[in-house]
Amino acid sequence: MTTTRLPFTPQLEQQLRAWLAEDLGRGDLTAAALAGCSGRAHWRAKADGVFCGGVLLEPLFRLLDPGVNVRLLVADSEPVAAGQRLLELEGPAAALLAGERTALNLAMRLSGIATATAALVAELVDTGVRLADTRKTTPGLRLLEKYAVRCGGGINHRQGLDDAAMLKENHLAWVGGVSGGVEAAIAAVRAAAPWPARVIVEAETATEAEAAVGAGADGVLLDEFPPQELAELVPQLRALAQGRQLVLEASGVQLEQLRSYAATGIDLISTSAPITRSAWLDLSMRFDA
Repeated sequence: MTTTRLPFTPQLEQQLRAWLAEDLGRGDLTAAALAGCSGRAHWRAKADGVFCGGVLLEPLFRLLDPGVNVRLLVADSEPVAAGQRLLELEGPAAALLAGERTALNLAMRLSGIATATAALVAELVDTGVRLADTRKTTPGLRLLEKYAVRCGGGINHRQGLDDAAMLKENHLAWVGGVSGGVEAAIAAVRAAAPWPARVIVEAETATEAEAAVGAGADGVLLDEFPPQELAELVPQLRALAQGRQLVLEASGVQLEQLRSYAATGIDLISTSAPITRSAWLDLSMRFDA
């Protein structure tokens, strides 16, 4: 699995501080029992999966004590097996224990998303179709959850409303529907958005999809179409685009039919499932004697 990078921004550091403060409150009441104690600890996986979140651990623990050292044995995006040793920590015992829960919670959540993404990506191997995420993310965790999708082999859809313009059903309801005002809506967005922002139009019927392509959309999100219908519609939309680049995306898909969707000629399958339905990957921290 290819590695991916997480930009460590001042905003992310601020979030780590806030998450630590949420658990520490006015201070760890057990710290007095550990005064002057230093030690070593390690993490192990308790289930098979894809690891994610290691990149956060050194900055997180060093916010508690700059004397903590973290040695990653597994990189983010790498598969792990139950019982596998993932990383080693060394430093003041009070800091290691104070950061344990926050660090594990983040890594287990992100590893669960990466694991779920990797399972779906595996279904699309050799199809040429990519798996993309959505904006259905946990408030405050979008940057990390989308990073976890990348670690699982998926790709990110827009990070936010300022990345690409997607005219969805509620936008279109206000402008008279796809067949009514979509051309004017696309023109208005293009006039206001910085180049080279893309304009994507959601379609729920073949007629809406054809109208979106005819109006000059850069991409069409084909929502809840069965694979059989897409297999007929996709070539028609390509022909209607007359050779210009057009990204066709399927959403609202049945996950057990991923390969059937991929065989229709679409470019992307987008789903919120790795983020909204994934279970945490169980990890644990133990002190070494």
